[in-house]
Amino acid sequence: MLLFLVRNSLPFMFVFAVLGFLLPSVSLAFFPFLPIVLFTLMSLTLLGMKQNELIKRLSSKGIWLYAMLHSAVFMGVVSVIGWWLAFDSDLLLAIVAVGATGSLFATPAIVRALGFDSLQAMAMTIATTLVLPLSIFITLIFFQTQSVKLDWGSYFIRLVVFIFGPMLFSFFVHRFLPEETLSRFLMKISPYTILLVFAFPFGLVGSFRVLFDQDPMMALNYFLIATGLCCLFFALSYLFYRKHGKAIALTAAITSGNRNVLLTYSIAGTLLGPAFLPLAGALQIPTYLLPVFTRWLNRSLLK
Repeated sequence: MLLFLVRNSLPFMFVFAVLGFLLPSVSLAFFPFLPIVLFTLMSLTLLGMKQNELIKRLSSKGIWLYAMLHSAVFMGVVSVIGWWLAFDSDLLLAIVAVGATGSLFATPAIVRALGFDSLQAMAMTIATTLVLPLSIFITLIFFQTQSVKLDWGSYFIRLVVFIFGPMLFSFFVHRFLPEETLSRFLMKISPYTILLVFAFPFGLVGSFRVLFDQDPMMALNYFLIATGLCCLFFALSYLFYRKHGKAIALTAAITSGNRNVLLTYSIAGTLLGPAFLPLAGALQIPTYLLPVFTRWLNRSLLK
Protein backbone atom coordinates (compact mmCIF):
# COMPACT_ATOMS: atom_id res chain seq x y z
CA MET A 1 0.00 0.00 0.00
CA LEU A 2 2.80 2.43 0.92
CA LEU A 3 4.63 1.69 -2.32
CA PHE A 4 1.42 2.38 -4.24
CA LEU A 5 1.09 5.76 -2.50
CA VAL A 6 4.74 6.60 -3.25
CA ARG A 7 4.40 5.69 -6.94
CA ASN A 8 1.25 7.81 -7.21
CA SER A 9 2.27 10.53 -4.75
CA LEU A 10 1.55 13.51 -7.01
CA PRO A 11 -2.19 12.84 -7.56
CA PHE A 12 -2.58 11.71 -3.93
CA MET A 13 -1.48 15.17 -2.72
CA PHE A 14 -4.64 16.52 -4.33
CA VAL A 15 -6.69 13.60 -2.97
CA PHE A 16 -5.63 14.50 0.58
CA ALA A 17 -6.64 18.12 0.00
CA VAL A 18 -10.10 16.85 -0.98
CA LEU A 19 -10.19 14.57 2.07
CA GLY A 20 -9.36 17.50 4.33
CA PHE A 21 -12.24 19.44 2.78
CA LEU A 22 -14.64 16.53 3.28
CA LEU A 23 -13.48 15.96 6.88
CA PRO A 24 -13.12 19.48 8.26
CA SER A 25 -13.17 18.53 11.94
CA VAL A 26 -10.31 16.05 11.41
CA SER A 27 -8.43 18.58 9.29
CA LEU A 28 -8.73 21.29 11.95
CA ALA A 29 -7.70 18.85 14.67
CA PHE A 30 -4.60 17.88 12.66
CA PHE A 31 -3.59 21.51 11.97
CA PRO A 32 -1.59 22.02 15.24
CA PHE A 33 0.65 19.03 14.40
CA LEU A 34 1.79 20.41 11.03
CA PRO A 35 4.91 22.15 12.44
CA ILE A 36 6.19 18.75 13.62
CA VAL A 37 5.65 17.34 10.15
CA LEU A 38 7.47 20.37 8.70
CA PHE A 39 10.53 19.76 10.86
CA THR A 40 10.62 16.04 10.08
CA LEU A 41 10.27 16.56 6.34
CA MET A 42 12.91 19.29 6.26
CA SER A 43 15.37 17.19 8.27
CA LEU A 44 14.94 14.06 6.15
CA THR A 45 15.16 16.02 2.91
CA LEU A 46 18.35 17.80 4.01
CA LEU A 47 19.92 14.53 5.16
CA GLY A 48 19.93 13.38 1.56
CA MET A 49 21.79 16.50 0.40
CA LYS A 50 25.44 17.50 0.67
CA GLN A 51 25.50 20.62 2.83
CA ASN A 52 28.54 22.12 1.13
CA GLU A 53 26.74 21.90 -2.22
CA LEU A 54 23.64 23.49 -0.72
CA ILE A 55 25.64 26.38 0.75
CA LYS A 56 27.36 26.83 -2.62
CA ARG A 57 23.96 27.12 -4.30
CA LEU A 58 22.77 29.57 -1.65
CA SER A 59 25.82 31.78 -2.27
CA SER A 60 24.99 32.17 -5.96
CA LYS A 61 23.52 35.41 -7.26
CA GLY A 62 20.84 33.60 -9.24
CA ILE A 63 19.18 32.12 -6.16
CA TRP A 64 18.74 35.54 -4.55
CA LEU A 65 17.46 37.06 -7.79
CA TYR A 66 14.86 34.30 -7.78
CA ALA A 67 13.98 35.16 -4.16
CA MET A 68 13.36 38.77 -5.20
CA LEU A 69 11.10 37.62 -8.03
CA HIS A 70 9.28 35.23 -5.69
CA SER A 71 8.55 37.93 -3.12
CA ALA A 72 9.09 41.59 -4.05
CA VAL A 73 8.09 41.35 -7.72
CA PHE A 74 5.02 39.20 -7.12
CA MET A 75 3.95 41.31 -4.15
CA GLY A 76 3.93 44.32 -6.46
CA VAL A 77 2.06 42.45 -9.20
CA VAL A 78 -0.73 41.11 -6.96
CA SER A 79 -1.14 44.43 -5.16
CA VAL A 80 -1.73 46.19 -8.50
CA ILE A 81 -4.17 43.47 -9.58
CA GLY A 82 -6.00 43.63 -6.24
CA TRP A 83 -6.25 47.41 -6.45
CA TRP A 84 -7.50 47.18 -10.06
CA LEU A 85 -10.16 44.60 -9.08
CA ALA A 86 -11.17 46.75 -6.06
CA PHE A 87 -10.60 44.05 -3.45
CA ASP A 88 -11.54 45.05 0.09
CA SER A 89 -8.65 45.84 2.47
CA ASP A 90 -8.71 42.46 4.25
CA LEU A 91 -8.57 40.47 1.02
CA LEU A 92 -5.90 42.76 -0.46
CA LEU A 93 -3.76 42.26 2.64
CA ALA A 94 -4.24 38.50 2.37
CA ILE A 95 -3.20 38.21 -1.28
CA VAL A 96 -0.14 40.44 -0.83
CA ALA A 97 0.84 38.36 2.23
CA VAL A 98 0.62 35.24 0.05
CA GLY A 99 2.91 37.00 -2.42
CA ALA A 100 5.37 37.68 0.40
CA THR A 101 5.30 34.06 1.57
CA GLY A 102 8.30 31.81 0.99
CA SER A 103 8.14 28.50 -0.79
CA LEU A 104 6.67 25.45 0.89
CA PHE A 105 9.24 23.29 2.71
CA ALA A 106 7.74 20.31 0.93
CA THR A 107 8.79 21.74 -2.46
CA PRO A 108 12.15 19.91 -2.71
CA ALA A 109 10.39 16.58 -2.10
CA ILE A 110 7.81 17.43 -4.78
CA VAL A 111 10.53 18.53 -7.23
CA ARG A 112 12.43 15.30 -6.60
CA ALA A 113 9.26 13.32 -7.30
CA LEU A 114 9.03 15.15 -10.63
CA GLY A 115 12.61 14.16 -11.50
CA PHE A 116 14.14 17.65 -11.27
CA ASP A 117 16.98 19.08 -9.17
CA SER A 118 15.78 18.99 -5.55
CA LEU A 119 18.97 20.75 -4.38
CA GLN A 120 18.12 23.76 -6.53
CA ALA A 121 14.59 23.76 -5.17
CA MET A 122 15.90 23.53 -1.59
CA ALA A 123 18.21 26.53 -2.14
CA MET A 124 15.28 28.50 -3.61
CA THR A 125 13.05 27.49 -0.68
CA ILE A 126 15.58 28.55 1.95
CA ALA A 127 16.32 31.87 0.20
CA THR A 128 12.63 32.80 -0.06
CA THR A 129 12.17 31.88 3.61
CA LEU A 130 15.09 34.06 4.68
CA VAL A 131 13.65 37.14 2.93
CA LEU A 132 10.18 36.48 4.40
CA PRO A 133 10.53 38.64 7.55
CA LEU A 134 11.35 41.73 5.48
CA SER A 135 8.66 40.93 2.90
CA ILE A 136 5.91 40.41 5.47
CA PHE A 137 6.96 43.52 7.40
CA ILE A 138 6.66 45.63 4.22
CA THR A 139 3.28 44.02 3.52
CA LEU A 140 1.96 44.92 6.97
CA ILE A 141 3.34 48.47 6.82
CA PHE A 142 1.54 49.24 3.55
CA PHE A 143 -1.60 47.10 3.75
CA GLN A 144 -2.44 46.65 7.43
CA THR A 145 -4.25 49.37 9.37
CA GLN A 146 -3.41 48.17 12.92
CA SER A 147 -0.10 48.88 14.63
CA VAL A 148 2.51 46.46 13.35
CA LYS A 149 3.89 44.29 16.14
CA LEU A 150 5.55 41.33 14.49
CA ASP A 151 6.45 38.39 16.69
CA TRP A 152 10.16 38.51 15.79
CA GLY A 153 11.15 36.17 18.61
CA SER A 154 8.72 33.54 17.36
CA TYR A 155 9.95 33.98 13.80
CA PHE A 156 13.63 33.54 14.62
CA ILE A 157 12.88 30.51 16.79
CA ARG A 158 11.06 28.97 13.83
CA LEU A 159 13.89 29.99 11.51
CA VAL A 160 16.39 28.17 13.72
CA VAL A 161 14.13 25.16 14.20
CA PHE A 162 12.99 24.68 10.60
CA ILE A 163 16.00 25.91 8.61
CA PHE A 164 19.25 26.05 10.58
CA GLY A 165 18.26 23.22 12.92
CA PRO A 166 17.81 20.63 10.15
CA MET A 167 20.92 21.96 8.35
CA LEU A 168 23.05 21.58 11.49
CA PHE A 169 21.49 18.19 12.21
CA SER A 170 22.34 17.04 8.69
CA PHE A 171 25.88 18.43 8.97
CA PHE A 172 26.59 16.57 12.22
CA VAL A 173 25.02 13.33 11.00
CA HIS A 174 27.17 13.43 7.85
CA ARG A 175 30.19 14.33 9.97
CA PHE A 176 29.95 11.60 12.60
CA LEU A 177 28.09 8.71 10.96
CA PRO A 178 29.80 6.43 8.43
CA GLU A 179 28.67 7.36 4.94
CA GLU A 180 27.93 3.75 4.07
CA THR A 181 25.56 3.36 7.05
CA LEU A 182 23.88 6.68 6.28
CA SER A 183 23.49 5.82 2.60
CA ARG A 184 21.79 2.52 3.42
CA PHE A 185 19.43 4.30 5.82
CA LEU A 186 18.58 7.01 3.27
CA MET A 187 17.99 4.46 0.51
CA LYS A 188 15.37 2.79 2.71
CA ILE A 189 13.49 5.89 3.86
CA SER A 190 13.95 8.41 1.02
CA PRO A 191 11.12 7.06 -1.15
CA TYR A 192 8.69 7.46 1.75
CA THR A 193 9.48 11.07 2.74
CA ILE A 194 7.09 12.24 0.03
CA LEU A 195 4.24 10.75 2.12
CA LEU A 196 4.78 13.46 4.75
CA VAL A 197 3.75 16.05 2.16
CA PHE A 198 0.18 14.69 2.28
CA ALA A 199 -0.22 16.23 5.75
CA PHE A 200 -0.11 19.83 4.50
CA PRO A 201 -3.11 19.91 2.14
CA PHE A 202 -5.08 17.76 4.59
CA GLY A 203 -4.37 19.94 7.63
CA LEU A 204 -4.66 23.37 6.01
CA VAL A 205 -7.83 23.06 3.96
CA GLY A 206 -10.12 22.83 7.02
CA SER A 207 -10.31 26.63 7.47
CA PHE A 208 -11.54 26.94 3.89
CA ARG A 209 -14.28 24.38 4.57
CA VAL A 210 -15.43 26.49 7.55
CA LEU A 211 -15.82 29.48 5.21
CA PHE A 212 -17.62 27.27 2.68
CA ASP A 213 -20.15 26.18 5.30
CA GLN A 214 -20.76 29.80 6.34
CA ASP A 215 -20.84 31.46 2.91
CA PRO A 216 -20.52 29.20 -0.17
CA MET A 217 -20.37 32.10 -2.65
CA MET A 218 -17.57 33.84 -0.77
CA ALA A 219 -15.73 30.51 -0.54
CA LEU A 220 -16.06 30.10 -4.30
CA ASN A 221 -14.61 33.59 -4.80
CA TYR A 222 -11.68 32.72 -2.51
CA PHE A 223 -11.10 29.50 -4.42
CA LEU A 224 -11.03 31.36 -7.75
CA ILE A 225 -8.64 33.95 -6.33
CA ALA A 226 -6.40 31.23 -4.87
CA THR A 227 -6.36 29.38 -8.19
CA GLY A 228 -5.55 32.63 -10.00
CA LEU A 229 -2.64 33.34 -7.65
CA CYS A 230 -1.14 29.86 -8.12
CA CYS A 231 -1.48 30.08 -11.90
CA LEU A 232 -0.04 33.61 -11.98
CA PHE A 233 3.02 32.73 -9.89
CA PHE A 234 3.59 29.52 -11.87
CA ALA A 235 3.19 31.09 -15.32
CA LEU A 236 5.28 34.21 -14.69
CA SER A 237 8.13 32.22 -13.13
CA TYR A 238 8.10 29.74 -16.00
CA LEU A 239 8.18 32.53 -18.59
CA PHE A 240 10.94 34.36 -16.72
CA TYR A 241 13.19 31.26 -16.54
CA ARG A 242 12.25 29.65 -19.86
CA LYS A 243 15.52 30.77 -21.47
CA HIS A 244 17.45 28.77 -18.83
CA GLY A 245 15.98 25.48 -20.02
CA LYS A 246 12.89 23.43 -19.32
CA ALA A 247 14.08 21.82 -16.07
CA ILE A 248 15.10 25.10 -14.42
CA ALA A 249 11.94 26.85 -15.69
CA LEU A 250 9.61 24.16 -14.31
CA THR A 251 11.53 24.00 -11.02
CA ALA A 252 11.24 27.78 -10.60
CA ALA A 253 7.56 27.68 -11.59
CA ILE A 254 6.47 25.02 -9.11
CA THR A 255 8.68 26.49 -6.37
CA SER A 256 6.94 29.80 -6.93
CA GLY A 257 3.48 28.27 -7.02
CA ASN A 258 3.99 26.50 -3.67
CA ARG A 259 3.60 28.92 -0.75
CA ASN A 260 4.38 28.19 2.91
CA VAL A 261 1.32 29.97 4.28
CA LEU A 262 1.59 28.04 7.55
CA LEU A 263 4.93 29.68 8.39
CA THR A 264 3.67 33.13 7.41
CA TYR A 265 0.65 32.73 9.67
CA SER A 266 2.90 31.50 12.49
CA ILE A 267 4.92 34.71 12.26
CA ALA A 268 2.25 37.38 11.79
CA GLY A 269 -0.89 35.64 13.12
CA THR A 270 -4.00 37.80 13.37
CA LEU A 271 -2.19 40.82 11.91
CA LEU A 272 -2.81 39.17 8.54
CA GLY A 273 -6.53 39.80 8.95
CA PRO A 274 -9.59 37.56 8.78
CA ALA A 275 -9.21 36.74 5.08
CA PHE A 276 -5.79 35.11 5.26
CA LEU A 277 -6.55 31.69 6.78
CA PRO A 278 -9.55 30.96 4.51
CA LEU A 279 -7.48 32.04 1.50
CA ALA A 280 -4.59 29.86 2.73
CA GLY A 281 -7.00 26.92 2.96
CA ALA A 282 -8.36 27.59 -0.52
CA LEU A 283 -4.78 27.64 -1.85
CA GLN A 284 -4.27 23.99 -0.93
CA ILE A 285 -6.41 22.62 -3.74
CA PRO A 286 -4.72 24.41 -6.69
CA THR A 287 -1.30 24.15 -5.01
CA TYR A 288 -1.44 20.38 -4.90
CA LEU A 289 -2.80 20.15 -8.42
CA LEU A 290 0.34 21.96 -9.63
CA PRO A 291 2.62 18.89 -9.39
CA VAL A 292 0.20 16.86 -11.52
CA PHE A 293 -0.05 19.71 -14.03
CA THR A 294 3.73 20.15 -14.04
CA ARG A 295 4.30 16.45 -14.76
CA TRP A 296 1.83 16.66 -17.65
CA LEU A 297 3.47 19.85 -18.94
CA ASN A 298 6.93 18.26 -18.69
CA ARG A 299 5.79 15.28 -20.78
CA SER A 300 4.07 17.56 -23.29
CA LEU A 301 7.23 19.61 -23.76
CA LEU A 302 9.18 16.43 -24.53
CA LYS A 303 7.03 15.77 -27.60
